[in-house]
Amino acid sequence: MTIKNILISQQPPKATSPYASIAEKYGVNFEFIPFFKIEPLSSREFRAQKINILDHTAIVFSARSTIDAFFKLCEELRIKIPETMKYFCASEAVAMYLQKHIVYRKRKIFFGDGSPASIIAQIGSKHKDEKFLIAMSDSANNDISGIFRENGIECDSAVFVKSVSQDLKSMDMHSYDMVVLYNPADVKSLFENFPDFRQEGIKFVSYGKSVIKAMSEAGLEIEISAPTAEAPSVAKAIEIYLEKGR
Repeated sequence: MTIKNILISQQPPKATSPYASIAEKYGVNFEFIPFFKIEPLSSREFRAQKINILDHTAIVFSARSTIDAFFKLCEELRIKIPETMKYFCASEAVAMYLQKHIVYRKRKIFFGDGSPASIIAQIGSKHKDEKFLIAMSDSANNDISGIFRENGIECDSAVFVKSVSQDLKSMDMHSYDMVVLYNPADVKSLFENFPDFRQEGIKFVSYGKSVIKAMSEAGLEIEISAPTAEAPSVAKAIEIYLEKGR
């Protein structure tokens, strides 16, 4: 099957990306359309989880969206976060985003390299006895909470943001030869918009572990999985696939 039209279920890249050179080299067209958007939980939705934020002495953040939702919720619920609260972030970029809400230099902030294991490394033995709250989205996998428990670190998890499916009904999914999905929420959105969807000849690409299970449960066959040692990005995975198909 010749690949001509490729759908990426995300926002268009803001900076120069490798997709332009791939399009020129292989004569393919890329279209970027997010399948869902992220919204903060309402205070009522959060309270249903029966989580008391002030029962915890450390918060774990993996994304900027959960940071915004966390502080918005604290404001709505009139929760005053003590200056002694510790913040453990997945990456430096996430940690720096805290400056939007707190005086960075006055707080205890730690960050990893983007992986769950790096957060555990930052905790080490020094902070192991903190009472951790992991701020999550409703579509997140349990990699972080799982690795906490594997390392004997007690934690609670709470959802602060939810995924809301975009309206895709005007799209013709079968006008695309290849579709890239990143998140279980992408799969959810696909079938909410097209309940009778059949894959037929579409080649699906999965990125990350969390989406593979959702795609398999939905009966979608995966043609390409990334990241791998050979293809650490979606762009590289597609390029290798197109090169082999020449």
